[in-house]
Amino acid sequence: MAQKAVVIFSGGMDSFTVLNVAHRQGKELYALSFDYGQRHRKELDYASRVCKNLGISHKIIDISAINELIGGSSLTSDMAVPEGHYAEESMKSTVVPNRNMILLSMAVGYAVSLGANQVFYGAHSGDHAIYPDCRPEFVERMNDVCAIANYEAVEIVTPFLHESKIAILKAGLALGLDYGQTWTCYNGRELACGACGACQERLEAFAHNGVTDPLQYEG
Repeated sequence: MAQKAVVIFSGGMDSFTVLNVAHRQGKELYALSFDYGQRHRKELDYASRVCKNLGISHKIIDISAINELIGGSSLTSDMAVPEGHYAEESMKSTVVPNRNMILLSMAVGYAVSLGANQVFYGAHSGDHAIYPDCRPEFVERMNDVCAIANYEAVEIVTPFLHESKIAILKAGLALGLDYGQTWTCYNGRELACGACGACQERLEAFAHNGVTDPLQYEG
């Protein structure tokens, strides 16, 4: 019997790669996406199509009401998304307070209800400078908590925790993945902006791998 696992799947490059890695391992996957009021909720449409094509169970959970408590991020509030690289201080405005702890807690509860003992998510080294809840020490402590929070221990699995987006893309390309099926841009417009930190990091990864990004960009 295939091992059950939950994958937090945003519809972006990183979680798309993680989903496919787990799928290739023969696991029985349950993808979980969250509408937390992000302006780029367009990513959820991409996530839905990917799961349908792969025949993977997929739930999109509306938790947008939490913005009454944790506003102040440019991803969820009425403020401009900063342009520039993740290395820049301005990108801290894209932090959604405690987001991954909230999402992981719900994913772990879902895993327990399914009898699954793993939850995958796509944290990687490029996120470490800006996002505290993508850092190794956060994952380690979440793993400690998730081992004792229920009668059944659940492991938080982060295959690319110490890898860059460049390395993630390289791994996905080696699997023959089509990144035209993913959405990265923090602006939810018809085409990707090419200027926000998410777009710049994505374009940088494609350039380093010597491949053209199949996604269309403004201009």
